Amino acid sequence: MANWVCMKGCGACCYLDPTERPDLDQYLEPEQLELYISLIGPDGWCKNYDAKQRNCKIYDDRPIFCRVEPTNFETMYHIDPEHFQEFAIDCCLEHIGDLYGEESAEYERYEALTTGEAEDDRRTNGD
Repeated sequence: MANWVCMKGCGACCYLDPTERPDLDQYLEPEQLELYISLIGPDGWCKNYDAKQRNCKIYDDRPIFCRVEPTNFETMYHIDPEHFQEFAIDCCLEHIGDLYGEESAEYERYEALTTGEAEDDRRTNGD
């Protein structure tokens, strides 16, 4: 079984342009949506995303909607925890594919990482 992980040096989920996620108001509470929109930089990337390091500057303190966890996905997307792994992986692959392309090194690395075919390249403590 494939397992979801946050891959170092990716950052695909940090691209917050609302045109990429037109249904935000369907799964974020009004105050969460307001916070989400306030985090969007002029280039569409989260203001807390360090493009040079390709990581989140506030990873340990990031908002709840940035936390990929079974309980959050159940609350926001109504995803049963038993389907969390598959859903979360598919979300990441979609974001990675949209940003970097399905033939990109990031896409291939994430596929290998989630299936256990890659060396450990997981994010730990926001590294």
